[in-house]
Amino acid sequence: MSKTVKGLIMSDYKSRLEGTSDAMVISIRGVKAIPATKLRRSLNAKKIKITVVRNSLAKKSFEGTSLEPLAKFLTGPSALAYGGSSVVEVAREVIELIKEMPEVELKGAILDGTLYEGKAGVTELSKFPTKDEAIGNVVTLIVSPAKKLLAAIQGPGSNIAGIIKAIESKLEKGEAIAKKAG
Repeated sequence: MSKTVKGLIMSDYKSRLEGTSDAMVISIRGVKAIPATKLRRSLNAKKIKITVVRNSLAKKSFEGTSLEPLAKFLTGPSALAYGGSSVVEVAREVIELIKEMPEVELKGAILDGTLYEGKAGVTELSKFPTKDEAIGNVVTLIVSPAKKLLAAIQGPGSNIAGIIKAIESKLEKGEAIAKKAG
């Protein structure tokens, strides 16, 4: 392959992965054409892309980027899975899909500079909350004590309001209000 073609391939990788800081490396060796197309379509529907890469050219393209640590997984037939809302979502989707396609090999992934190796690492990664889920958890943690405080403050106030309302309705009806002994 000429230097010009290699340069074009590397610039294609760089343009496709521009702005991508988290990704997953898989091997789709042994997956037949129709299942591979189904895999790509189902992932594409969730804005997850799969790009089959030439290992040496991908390694050179990754140099100086946040994807550089993935170079250690680029052996044998490799494809890069990236996109979606985060690599956690990518891991979840790929793990779900490989239940039907055990030929797909999970090589590893990177999230915020941390490498997750092999099937065990990617499975661990898939159990993390996505960014949106994490934000929701934080908001819940922040709001929960405020709700409890509000309930504690409103509790006695609502009791007093209830007593005053009962007294008011008795007085409107002309009923006598009994004194409480104590």
